[in-house]
Parts: sequence; C-alpha cells; structure tokens
Amino acid sequence: MAEVISAKDYALAAAAKPAFGELGLVFTVLLAIVATVSGLIASVFSASRMLAMLSDMKQLPQLYRGFTNPALVLTVALAITLTVLFDLTRIASIGAIFYLIMDIAIHWGLYRHLLKETKAKPVIPLIAIMLDVIILGAFLILKYQSDPLVIIVSLTGFVAILIAQRLFMITHTDSTGTMHMELEMAEGETMSMGGETDMPDDMDMR
Repeated sequence: MAEVISAKDYALAAAAKPAFGELGLVFTVLLAIVATVSGLIASVFSASRMLAMLSDMKQLPQLYRGFTNPALVLTVALAITLTVLFDLTRIASIGAIFYLIMDIAIHWGLYRHLLKETKAKPVIPLIAIMLDVIILGAFLILKYQSDPLVIIVSLTGFVAILIAQRLFMITHTDSTGTMHMELEMAEGETMSMGGETDMPDDMDMR
C-alpha cells in the first residue's frame, strides 16, 4: 500500500505490478498512455470546435485567421501553458472549480429564464445548484487548507473572464441595446440564434 501511495501519478500501474509482475506494469502504462492520448485528442478538438463556434456567433472576439484552424491552435497553446505552469493535480483542481461554477450558472439561467420554454420543474435546477454549492464549498475549503494557489489562480481567471466578457459585450452592443449574435455560415449567409437562416438577396432558391 505504501508503494502505491508513493507512486501517485502511476498508482494503477504500481498496484498491478505485484499481481502481474513487470509485464503487468508495462501493459498498464501502455493502456494508460493510449487512453490519455485518445481523451486528449477528443477534448482538444471538441473544445476548439466550441471556441470557433462562439467566435462565429460573435460571442467571442474574431479569431486570428492566419492559421488554418486558429481555434485549435489557441486551445493547444492554452493547454501547453497550463501544463508548463502547473502540475496535473492543480490543473484538475482548477478545472473542477471552473466546471462547478459553470454548472451553477447554467442551472441558474435555466431557472430564471428558460423554465417555460423547457417545461422543466423549478425544483430540479434548484437542487442541482444546492448540490453544486455544497461540493464547491467543501472543495474550496480543502484547497484553502492544502493548496491556496489553486484558489488564487481560479479566482484570478474567473475575474479576468468576467471583465473580458463584459467589455466585449459593451463594445459589441448597438445603440438599441441589441447584441447581434448571428452564426456565420457560407459567404453572405447567416443563421440567427432562433435558427432562421438569412439568405443573400441574389441567391436562387430553386
């Protein structure tokens, strides 16, 4: 047990070694590498696709077009920066904090604005918010006691995101208070948030 605890980042492989020997250790490590690479590729492409979509919907600044896939390059650059600055434990902790805050915000938005449209029961998002707050509070207490840097980095990142998003919304809102968020599709063609597609005037509809 002491060896497994000291192994930390490769505890599963260390636990397999007594039962299967060196071959079990190598096999477990190889499986872990394959699983990690597969998950990393899937996460990078899904996150970059969402970033590109938000940029096309004008909810984020226009991405630099000097690359074939600027969203993918930006996502990989951010991932590399986090990997260089923090270890895996801190990255996972920061990600957990941001995820819980995001989950609270989504359920609050559902409760405040989308109950009629979704026909959801009000008690469901409220229970989800309560559970998220309990988990987040307990996690923050543990991290404050063991690793306060995680809380400082998370708070700094959260405030920076709020300020940047607020400035972006202010600078991209017209005089009537409307923030245009049409999804850019083909050249001259846009899709509004309601799902209606606006075609160019000279497009043949036959």
